[in-house]
Amino acid sequence: MSQLFTPYALGRLNLENRIVIAPMCQYSALEGRATDWHLIHLGHLALSGAGLLFIEATAVTPEGRISQNDLGLWSDGTEKALARVVERLRTYSNMPLAIQLAHAGRKASTALPWAGGGQISPEEGGWQTCAPSPLPWSEEQRPPVALDRQGMTEIRQAFIDAAVRAHRLGIEVIELHAAHGYLLHQFLSPLSNQREDTYGGSLENRLRYPLEVFEAVREAIPSGIPVGIRISATDWIEGGWDIGQSLILAEALKQLDCSFIHVSSGGLSPLQQIPAAAGFQVTFAERIRHEVGVPTIAVGLITEPEQAEQIVVSGQADLVALARGILYNPRWPWHAAATLGGQVIAPPQYWRSPPVGTDSLFTGAS
Repeated sequence: MSQLFTPYALGRLNLENRIVIAPMCQYSALEGRATDWHLIHLGHLALSGAGLLFIEATAVTPEGRISQNDLGLWSDGTEKALARVVERLRTYSNMPLAIQLAHAGRKASTALPWAGGGQISPEEGGWQTCAPSPLPWSEEQRPPVALDRQGMTEIRQAFIDAAVRAHRLGIEVIELHAAHGYLLHQFLSPLSNQREDTYGGSLENRLRYPLEVFEAVREAIPSGIPVGIRISATDWIEGGWDIGQSLILAEALKQLDCSFIHVSSGGLSPLQQIPAAAGFQVTFAERIRHEVGVPTIAVGLITEPEQAEQIVVSGQADLVALARGILYNPRWPWHAAATLGGQVIAPPQYWRSPPVGTDSLFTGAS
């Protein structure tokens, strides 16, 4: 039997298989509100047969958006718009939903990727960014404002409020975004956090704010709901955040009842040197899983069914996440199941679709 297509219990949530659809920004919201694009995009992914579907990085404040068109969950209006999408998805799919709650920090206020992606100044319709320290992401960008204690408290409360809204919508899994150079990652890395108070300097101090945010969200959500985190295991820059520090963070998160760690890397600086190759981040997930004992999700250039199968069989990670690969092939789990001899859930409208020789592909099909 294919191990990729065996069930997995994420806390009290039972997943049909080990395939996760990673959160992928769509830059298609209006003032933070989900649109029909999200209904179409998430709708067809919800029919893919994966075990868990992540809604994209969702900003907890307007200033926390990467771009003006980022999805948000900071108000009754943004909650109502997302509720409409979730309700429609539930009509035709029982795939569990997860959400990634995020604040972009100094990487906020940018143009859409297909419009260049550069930072937009307040005079151009953008906004003033904030960060642990007044250090821009690149030399071309405006410096962010260093957060004071009040600002940090307000953002922490925004994470709590967004998590409560997500739970109210019936979303089954909550993930905090502490990767890819966004705000919580900025607090972790010594390259972006040069504060001189109790939130900067030593590793213990740099861990403090992300752990406070995680603990506050965990306490605000019922214990049966999985709450996890996405991290960049390394900055890929000498002297920056690295796997050794990630292991210490993981141990601290374990003590706070962290349900899983979604292990990515990079994004903090344009100076990063990423040795991109198939599964190049999987060893980080493996080390965290084995050395700390927290369930992990591996992600990053995982494209082939056999590759995903081996990650699970060898114990490198508990779950395997796909991002760009599943955008390119939204039926990747179907094709992987056909290759590996697994089964997936599909709507009865599609039961006639499998090619000859794969008649047992869909669970319950007749």
